[in-house]
Amino acid sequence: MREFVKGLWLLISSFVNWIPCWLLRKAILKLTLGKMGKGCFFLRGLQVTNPKNVFIGSNVIINKNVMLDGRKAKIVIGDNTDIAQETNIWTLEHDVNSNTHETKGQDVIIGSHVWIASRVTILPGVHIGDGAVIAAGAIVSKDVPKLEIWGGCPAKKIGNRNNKLTYKLVYHPWFQ
Repeated sequence: MREFVKGLWLLISSFVNWIPCWLLRKAILKLTLGKMGKGCFFLRGLQVTNPKNVFIGSNVIINKNVMLDGRKAKIVIGDNTDIAQETNIWTLEHDVNSNTHETKGQDVIIGSHVWIASRVTILPGVHIGDGAVIAAGAIVSKDVPKLEIWGGCPAKKIGNRNNKLTYKLVYHPWFQ
């Protein structure tokens, strides 16, 4: 029965998260997520598994076709964080050393004022510090310290961010 309910949620959310009215999508997500702060914006195509394990701060922008996998552990996203399209954030993975193909999971913690560019994959257990930037296409398997810029596969430090991060994200395009 539990698997049926999970499957039903994924089916319903796949329809809901394509509704052109972002206010309706946001209202439904507010009811289902573990937490959602004020001023958030979610573009169409967002996929959330086990939404009660997903905690989102204020003024967060999540672009189209993003996957938030809360199946095994929590995803916590800080304030004023921008997550670009086609990003995948995973809390669950298979244990490559398991004879029975078992799964294991860990929380993913993303700080405030983080910028995650397009097509990034963040693996279970990763913590991304405040103000960090993850370059497009990166695969993040290790913790990223605050104000560092990481990119590549696997992701590694490629620079530093040197600003005071005083911005507040406000993005609400119609019919997106």
